[in-house]
Amino acid sequence: MRQNPARRVALLDASIEVLAREGSRGLTLRAVDKEAGVPTGTASNYFANRAELLGQVLRRTRERLTPDPSELADTMKIPPSQELVKTLLCQLVERMRRERNTHLAMMELRLEATRRPELQEELTDFSVAELDANIGFHLGNGLPGDRTGVVLLYLAMLGLIVDDLTVPDLLTPHGLDALIDAMATRLLPES
Repeated sequence: MRQNPARRVALLDASIEVLAREGSRGLTLRAVDKEAGVPTGTASNYFANRAELLGQVLRRTRERLTPDPSELADTMKIPPSQELVKTLLCQLVERMRRERNTHLAMMELRLEATRRPELQEELTDFSVAELDANIGFHLGNGLPGDRTGVVLLYLAMLGLIVDDLTVPDLLTPHGLDALIDAMATRLLPES
């Protein structure tokens, strides 16, 4: 397998674009080559098979969706409170909108995992670790609420993000900021 890290990232980013646009069935090594603008066969030099590609795309989506460390550090200067939680959630929605195709690709990976046990196992392990890290971040920074409240907030935000990606006008009459405010207030009461 080839080891050029920049080329590997470019192929993974091309895979995300193909997944977002064509869905899982459209994700082939040839389609990745075409999207990346590289010679046919290049992706097969980096990924032994489609299953390996899917696993690496899963990890790349997380890299692309991780908050910018300096932006997060600036945000975390706000004292722990519901207001800080609301700010973090609004930033999450902004990242989702900036990285719309990455979120769509992640949704495709979730659907594909229902048909591929090896991907389901990897996705489950990955998601458990991510949720645990989010809970640890929340509680470790003294934000309001408990473990259960953070899990409920995760589930509520996941639904909000899916609807905003797939049926954006559904939530428009309710106001996204108002919904985020209500979620934080109701699920994570100040002590």
